[in-house]
Amino acid sequence: MNELKLLLDEKVKKYNCKDFIKNDPVQFVHAFHTQKDIETAALLASVIAWGNRTMIIRSGTKMLFNIMDGSPYDYVMSGKWSQLDANANIHRTFFVRDFIYLCRGLQHIYTHHDTMERLFADTDTWQGITRLRHELAAANSGVTTKHISNPTKCSGKPASACKRLHMMLRWLCRRDNIVDVGVWRNISPSQLMMPLDVHVARVGRLLGLITRKQNDRATVEQLTAKLSEFCPDDPVKYDFALFGIGVEGIDKDIKL
Repeated sequence: MNELKLLLDEKVKKYNCKDFIKNDPVQFVHAFHTQKDIETAALLASVIAWGNRTMIIRSGTKMLFNIMDGSPYDYVMSGKWSQLDANANIHRTFFVRDFIYLCRGLQHIYTHHDTMERLFADTDTWQGITRLRHELAAANSGVTTKHISNPTKCSGKPASACKRLHMMLRWLCRRDNIVDVGVWRNISPSQLMMPLDVHVARVGRLLGLITRKQNDRATVEQLTAKLSEFCPDDPVKYDFALFGIGVEGIDKDIKL
């Protein structure tokens, strides 16, 4: 186990660096300076963060700078989104109608809260995500969206891993001032859950950090708990390590 910790810590140092930012959607939270712009950009960028990273960055640029003119919070509050062509495409299965849904929801949130962080205060991250889903739905006639994952079991479906939302929380709550911006101060990094995509899950299983077969909430909790044994104050820093091992090739990295 000590050898595994040494390997993971080595990869964190290698990948949790400024060079990581330019090829990752985290660059969008670095592009803004006020908290409301940052957290608005974080939600919107994380929602489209699946697939090819070059495509994600291109789509994020279109959304945050071409459509929102580089002022995401002001754009949300202005209501200009209501004039857009709802059928236009932004990113893969994310259309302007989905963008409008989020803008309407964010306008509602900012009308009732001074920051989106309020939804995640005094609870765990899973309940915070549930609150976010409810607030967005409240502004949209009670309708939920597939683009905001459900962290609870529903209609026989397992509780989602909520990968993209946990990634957003990593961006907003980790405070190392390298890749993650840490503008939210009331949520400790120790409370965060690992963003679990298929690549992180694959590496996690090969390293013996995951024993479950499903990529769901319970697996996120299992993986986070194992990584907390290495660093209880900041277990999700190992997101960089698992990413890096996957990029470099698992065979040459695992020499335990």
